[in-house]
Amino acid sequence: MKGMGNMMKQAQKLQSKMLRMQEELATKTIETTAGGGMISVVANGAQQIVSIKIEKEVVDPDDVEMLQDLVLAAVNDALVKSQEMVSGEMGKLTGGMKIPGLM
Repeated sequence: MKGMGNMMKQAQKLQSKMLRMQEELATKTIETTAGGGMISVVANGAQQIVSIKIEKEVVDPDDVEMLQDLVLAAVNDALVKSQEMVSGEMGKLTGGMKIPGLM
């Protein structure tokens, strides 16, 4: 029984550390670009888009589809990089263990 109590304490400690890390990651950001830097997107560790910047030179009323494609590409790349950032940080905390529900 003593071993089970220690294991529960360790699990609670790990959960507490993970919550703190999630809060910290929500403040960390990554930036990605598309269209040779004409579109830039910033995402945080909570997989939220923080900002999108579009250079006016890329805005062409006759080619809205290109602008949409560039924004979509930049947003998707930002989210992928954000997930990679979170996975890397969580992997450090969990020692590489795959814990269901975590990235």
